[in-house]
Amino acid sequence: MKKYITLTTIALLFVTTSCFDLSEHIYSNIPAENFFQTEKDVIAYAGRAYVKLQPYPEEQRLWSLGELAADELVIPTKHNGEWYDQGRWDDIHKLNIAPNNKILTQAWDMVFQGISACNEILSVISDINFDNKERVLAEIKILRAFYYYWGMDYWGNIPFSTSYGSKELPLQKDRVFVYEFIMQEIDENIDFLQETPTTQYYGRVTKAMAYMLQAKMYMNAQEWIGEDHFADAVTACDNIIAIGAYEIADDYFANFKIHNEDSKENIFVIPYQAQLTTEHFYWSYLTLNSASRATINMTGVPWDGFVVNPTFFTKYADEDLRRKSFLFGQQYDKAGNPIVIDGVPFIYTPTIANYNSRGEWEGARIAKYEYQEELNYDVNDMENDFVLFRYADVLYTKLEALYRLGQAATFISDPDLQKIRTRAGLIPYTVGDLTDTELLDELGREFAFEGHRRQDMIRFGVWENAGWNKPATTPNKRLFPIPQTAINTNNNLQQNP
Repeated sequence: MKKYITLTTIALLFVTTSCFDLSEHIYSNIPAENFFQTEKDVIAYAGRAYVKLQPYPEEQRLWSLGELAADELVIPTKHNGEWYDQGRWDDIHKLNIAPNNKILTQAWDMVFQGISACNEILSVISDINFDNKERVLAEIKILRAFYYYWGMDYWGNIPFSTSYGSKELPLQKDRVFVYEFIMQEIDENIDFLQETPTTQYYGRVTKAMAYMLQAKMYMNAQEWIGEDHFADAVTACDNIIAIGAYEIADDYFANFKIHNEDSKENIFVIPYQAQLTTEHFYWSYLTLNSASRATINMTGVPWDGFVVNPTFFTKYADEDLRRKSFLFGQQYDKAGNPIVIDGVPFIYTPTIANYNSRGEWEGARIAKYEYQEELNYDVNDMENDFVLFRYADVLYTKLEALYRLGQAATFISDPDLQKIRTRAGLIPYTVGDLTDTELLDELGREFAFEGHRRQDMIRFGVWENAGWNKPATTPNKRLFPIPQTAINTNNNLQQNP
């Protein structure tokens, strides 16, 4: 059967950021073999699979679902009733999530739209000859595995399909099946991937990304399939270390600057560009109070909703430079002058007196990613590239795996590992410092708001514990409910207990 593609104006900008502009204007259908002549042609078409990653850090997508359910982020109702939103944020925070929760539904849609995009791309390009075909096929297969990794992590037993255009509804597969599929995809495709990070492959799947995905799978295998694979996780991390292309940045915050594409620590990112990827990365709007406009010369008016969990804030020592990931205390304008409003100093307090009636300036604010000037939602959004995997995660994953194997002493003196602590202004760990509690806290401090926390808390066995304005829960809450919309449209799906 001759395969056709829809020619659109999806533009893949292979400049310094490899951003994707998803503005589709259909012109015509043309035979696929007439359109794809080079790897660049195919990647321009395959860009739609990467575009599906872009909504990840929005306020109603996968990032906010996981972070709010964990212990880093809270969204208390404000004193004037704002951010109550029919209780959907409170339900996530307290793990009392209904299948019709809007954030849950949109998070699910994001993941499975990504899988569908990968399936479509693979169905179109698999029978076409072009340069570096094996590499591109491997790249999209690993990206699909990454989407399945998200789906399996959050929902457990999920609909599964590797075909596109079938009229048959996908069958629901258990975690063991999906786990084995992901690992097989990595094993069969990793050798074809680009090894050395280059501008051309920035924001794309590379060997290091695939090895990091493999390490994550191994680290959580005990929870997901009931098997201990910590030694295999160490091997996966060592494979990234052996590439020799990544390093721990001298400045922790260099990895999150407005223009962070030059970071040698970041392994896999979601690229953003202010005008081409609007309505995706706008944390300044989600977290800042309007009084902070004077600090960053912000054009728009922020929404003042997302704040740091007060208990999580206390995990940082005063001298820990990573605490600068948050705005707290007296705030200053662009010129460095203290901001005073109606005679009252503008102070963000890390504490919150009343969860159900948060004061205007209560709660530390998220500031891990540098804020550019003149931010204006849907006009001039943040263009920091969002970090999904970085080299510090490789080294801390290896440390945790060795700790669980009783072998942390073999790695504790590694200079790069020690640098993670020293660049934060802290003393490097000794083996005697390592406990479950300290390791989990350190993972939180290093990777705050990077989307790791829920997974880490489950792995360390504290997910069910009570938290700040959050009751203790039961083990079934480790999985989110499957959205009711998915149940309604696919009678093969059974709800999580």
